[in-house]
Amino acid sequence: MKAEILKVLRESSGHVSGQELCERFQVSRTTIWKVISQLKEEGYEIEAVRNKGYRLQESPDVLSKEEMESRIETRTIGKRVEYYAETDSTNIRAKQAAGQGAVHGTLFVADRQSAGKGRRGRSWDSPEGTEIFMSLLLRPQFAPDKAPMLTILMAIAAAEAVRDKTDLEVKIKWPNDLVIGGKKICGILTEMSAEIDYIDYVVVGVGVNVNRKEFPEELREKATSLLLEGKVSIKRSELIAEIMQRFETLYEAFEKEQSLRFVQQRYNEQSVNCGRRVTVLEPKGNWDGIALGINGAGELLVENEAGEICTVYSGEVSVRGIYGYAY
Repeated sequence: MKAEILKVLRESSGHVSGQELCERFQVSRTTIWKVISQLKEEGYEIEAVRNKGYRLQESPDVLSKEEMESRIETRTIGKRVEYYAETDSTNIRAKQAAGQGAVHGTLFVADRQSAGKGRRGRSWDSPEGTEIFMSLLLRPQFAPDKAPMLTILMAIAAAEAVRDKTDLEVKIKWPNDLVIGGKKICGILTEMSAEIDYIDYVVVGVGVNVNRKEFPEELREKATSLLLEGKVSIKRSELIAEIMQRFETLYEAFEKEQSLRFVQQRYNEQSVNCGRRVTVLEPKGNWDGIALGINGAGELLVENEAGEICTVYSGEVSVRGIYGYAY
């Protein structure tokens, strides 16, 4: 009920009377007062005026279950939220919950995680209250070989959501990072449990540097945050809700298309790699070429120095810019 009351207050242009809330939720005035008191303790500025009711004046940058459920307006994606003040990894929590029957679209969010990991097993740890750590549990009905394409869909959703909320020129570094000015602001990690012919579940983990003010010296040339780039603090719950809304639209279209052709041009236009020289890092040796964008399967097409167009698979290699992390 707390999430519903918060949503009513947020969407109201004026005061909402206690009586109206009582009738709407079929509870006593004492219950309403207790919920309002809890919200105030969590940092929400709520004005209470006799004979007028309650009015939400300011919302803090919090990631409570109620805060996110009051903002996410999707049909299934992110509709159910599991929140942790601190956890080892939201991907770990999502996979454990999947094994216990958690439903499709459940979103796992932490204010801080201590054992997060990125692609190729790299660890990631950061302070609480500044970043987004979330993992989305999906139970797709399509074939396992389609699952890697979900990383591309999430990259598009996250990039466009960031652009909508900040006006920053964010780009996608194939296959799973978002960058601004050549520095990373978001990483995506997709993990799957499947048999040969069907998927049990997919977990898409997303980490976004939102309001972080500084980074360790070894990361300053490679990582940045939305706060550092835009000079304005962003409410993380708003950004999460926007990402979920955009991803749901893309996911539903993908279920019908079973291909990325419908977003191929859209992705390539946002790609920081497309049209640039890159180094492809393969177990058998590295080579240089020009990135041409993705194909309908989400694989990167790279023209090598012999003029041949090669298909690069994200699970096998890494791609880097000639002149640094992204370029």
